[in-house]
Amino acid sequence: MSRLTFHWFLPTNGGDGRQVVGGGHGVEAGPSGRPASVPYLGQVARSAEQLGFEAALTPTGAWCEDAWISTAMLSQVSERLKFLVAFRPGLTSPFIAAQMAGTFQNLSGGRLALNVVTGGESHEQRMFGDFLDKDGRYARCDEFLTIVRRLWTGEPVTYRGEHLQVEDAVLAQVPDPLPEIYFGGSSPAAGTVAAKHVDVYLTWGEPPAAVRDKVEWVRKLAADEGREGEVRFGIRLHTIARDTSEAAWAEADRLLAGISDEDIARVQAGLRRSESVGQSRMLELNAGSKDGLEIHPNLWAGVGLVRGGAGTAMVGSYAEIADLIEQYREVGIEEFVLSGYPHLEESYWFGEGVLPELARRGLWEHPAPQRSTTAAVPFGASRAAS
Repeated sequence: MSRLTFHWFLPTNGGDGRQVVGGGHGVEAGPSGRPASVPYLGQVARSAEQLGFEAALTPTGAWCEDAWISTAMLSQVSERLKFLVAFRPGLTSPFIAAQMAGTFQNLSGGRLALNVVTGGESHEQRMFGDFLDKDGRYARCDEFLTIVRRLWTGEPVTYRGEHLQVEDAVLAQVPDPLPEIYFGGSSPAAGTVAAKHVDVYLTWGEPPAAVRDKVEWVRKLAADEGREGEVRFGIRLHTIARDTSEAAWAEADRLLAGISDEDIARVQAGLRRSESVGQSRMLELNAGSKDGLEIHPNLWAGVGLVRGGAGTAMVGSYAEIADLIEQYREVGIEEFVLSGYPHLEESYWFGEGVLPELARRGLWEHPAPQRSTTAAVPFGASRAAS
């Protein structure tokens, strides 16, 4: 297995702060101390770039800023960082989406990856004018990705499906290189789409044994589609890394103390409306209670009490988190999409603590290491004398 890859997160979902910013998956985002802005998000992006993260995920939905526009702006205040742009197939025509991806990829210098989010909340999808049921959304996603991938080759495409149609469609500017497609979903319909189309299958942060089962499930489905060995696997987690285990758990306790019982009840009621199988699995991990949240050594389910989607965090010393990362690696995970509160400071705790530990273990290397500067020699002195 190759070395591990790490990505960060851009908090366009209501902003950032020193407490857990709740919301998502059809639930209104909670208040934050740092509203999303180009200057602040630019700080997060540049820090992630400098620390050695490969890309930054930007979410999609009614509860956050538009991912395409946000990342296009942030690409101009960063140099190397790639952008894992989340978008919902079917809300944009396949041709326009293929064209947007080609434009982004070519004008950014190959810094685009796509996180395809089919949508697990019918009540939220209807806000966008989408009235298909869940199975219909996955069937449309299958057609969408079929068309987009063919357009990216530059060939003329005529396609007549149940949900989507194009005729003599030709993309004048194809993306170079082709953007990789990331995708997550725990339902049978999601597995079918993943097996046929995706480069990286993403799962939320369940204990390693449960993650192993999902990896094996998708591997088999991909093999049945003639794509054995073509799908990589990633995991979406939060992180609380500190010099010592005691300091990390103290921070987790501080975050938990800032979550009220009223907010837990409100958000959990909203999240239980979700049709997402993955969201249901996240809710099972925290059980709506502040008790028993360490569900596996150094894996904490407290974030999911008030945040939809990714609801677990790796908590511990740098070595303890590196150990947990190795456990995920052993079950097939190669890529980690991480976040923390606040995202700016937490990127440094992980990037300056855990990543060097992983480098010492031979599991990670900086994608663009900076050269060391040479100390200046005082005027009139020789270097030997200095």
